[in-house]
Amino acid sequence: MIQLLGRHRRTAAALFHALVVAAALSAAFLLRFEFTLNGRDGRMLALALPVALAVKLVVFRAFALRDLPWRYIGLEGVTRMAAGSAVASLAAAPLLVWESGSAFPRSICVLDFLLCLGFMTGTRFAIRLLCKPRHAREAGRGPGATPRRILIYGAGRAGVTLLSEIREHPKLVYQVAGFLDDDPQKRDLLLRGVRVWGGRAALAKVVRRKRINEVLLALPRAPGTEIESILEHCRAAGVATRRIPLLAELIEDRTLMRQIREVRVEDLLGRPPVELEESAIREGLEGKIVLVTGAGGSIGSELCRQMARYQPAAIVGLDQSEAALYQIDREMCERFPKTAFRAELGSIQSRRRLDEIFEAHRPHAVYHAAAYKHVPLLEAHLFEAVDNNILGTHQVAWAAAAAGAETVVLVSSDKAVRPVNIMGATKRMAELVWMGAGQAEPHMRFLAVRFGNVLGSSGSVIPLFRRQIAAGGPVTVTHPEMRRFLMTVAEAAHLVLQAAAMGAGGEVFTLNMGEPVRILDLARRMIRLSGLEPDIDIRIEFSGVRPGEKLCEELSAYEENTVPTPHAQIRVFTCKRVAHEALARCLQDLRQAVEARDAAGAVLSLQDLIPEYHPSAFVLQRALGEPARALARAV
Repeated sequence: MIQLLGRHRRTAAALFHALVVAAALSAAFLLRFEFTLNGRDGRMLALALPVALAVKLVVFRAFALRDLPWRYIGLEGVTRMAAGSAVASLAAAPLLVWESGSAFPRSICVLDFLLCLGFMTGTRFAIRLLCKPRHAREAGRGPGATPRRILIYGAGRAGVTLLSEIREHPKLVYQVAGFLDDDPQKRDLLLRGVRVWGGRAALAKVVRRKRINEVLLALPRAPGTEIESILEHCRAAGVATRRIPLLAELIEDRTLMRQIREVRVEDLLGRPPVELEESAIREGLEGKIVLVTGAGGSIGSELCRQMARYQPAAIVGLDQSEAALYQIDREMCERFPKTAFRAELGSIQSRRRLDEIFEAHRPHAVYHAAAYKHVPLLEAHLFEAVDNNILGTHQVAWAAAAAGAETVVLVSSDKAVRPVNIMGATKRMAELVWMGAGQAEPHMRFLAVRFGNVLGSSGSVIPLFRRQIAAGGPVTVTHPEMRRFLMTVAEAAHLVLQAAAMGAGGEVFTLNMGEPVRILDLARRMIRLSGLEPDIDIRIEFSGVRPGEKLCEELSAYEENTVPTPHAQIRVFTCKRVAHEALARCLQDLRQAVEARDAAGAVLSLQDLIPEYHPSAFVLQRALGEPARALARAV
């Protein structure tokens, strides 16, 4: 019968609705007249039936009730049937009264509506019950595997949906022994006949008592810290754990290994994200023209997005990458159509191009995020690093001064502290250039902001670890004791904006990021948050420290004094001043070294102004390629 209904669904539905309308109206008459119909009542019913059939079948078709499934019934289907029945009864009532005269009882219309809705929903529930034995027979024809006893962690919508899916697909060979949920109000509830046993405190006891083989986590939106705590309890109880992905992720074409929730970078901080104040930021940006160098990069693009919230008069985005600039230009136009975004293609190494851009836009504030930053690459490309990170920064500083900018902010790095690599040395030199420009232009505010590792930015370990986990491993870590300060891209952009709002000039700001995090722990956390187990599901390998890398970065040098700021999570370092003549001489020597491709001269010039800089053996032995005498002098 069910198969026949499936082949001729719409015809069967129309006949079924006609039968329901006739049965409901007849039953309404019988109930109204206490199951005793005289001749007049019978004639009234005979006249009312054609009218009710004609009106209700038309309304039911308009509400697409013929297209509702037979074996499944949910809230949306019941709501649609109730609305269709109500409209049909309201439409038929005046015609019935008009045709039968004032003797037609109005209560029959109410009874007819209730009975019609009850017959339609009740029939579908009955069909659904009839289908259940068929599923049981299919389950009995399985390969004979013993059902795995499981707990579902999460008694919310996702958990109940998972329970329904398991019951509808007996080939999964799962037996749900209960729910776990940390909400005390859900404890001891029965959800679809399955009990909620408690929260994570009860996990070990329930696992032993119910002989649980596996825990399925149905918490698609839980924060990473909560998931990590639950995983720890599951490991302590000795039970396997898997996390159920979001439906949106299952829709995408992914392999099983890729059906893991994208780990949010906030999950990996090991601390709550820092929330910064906004009133002072708005005051510094609203109605102003701002220029962002490196606007297509991770920090620069996030700065553009954050600035747009504060209604600047215009945002000028400068980048030498055509593709990156195109992407941020399209995004800003689509997401922030009320904010004027002006894309400018060019390099900070070209003073002529910088003068054109600054003269055309006359920005009130400049945020200098353009830089080369990949440590291993820059160790092998000394001249490009110096030309861009130092000489290019010098060009930006003086172009901003010539255009009369009020506030100029440099994006620096924690690698600038006692640098051991080219990237850190060029960033420290850029800070000195910035502060020197501030001394020469006291009416302007030159300030810098130091970052730790920005999670999820281009070149960070997070995208690399994601790809390695999705591929099934191994995940590569350079050294078991490698540690880094971590922050999110949003925190980095907020820190830059907050520094611009509170700085007086000459400061180097940094965010209080807590203790540095071991990269090995970060890798393990990412693997676990993906629902897998390190060194069991995903292997971790150590690749060795790369040239120019420290085991642990720092945020301040010994000679810098820490000064608190009005914001509890931001501190400022007052750097020692550098004589203008020494700075100018170093810049001239670096420019000549770049032009002459004199690597030894460039390293010596950096060490003259940054005596704490100790070049890596890679730079001395491979990148320089100078005679031994010059190398000895550089050391």
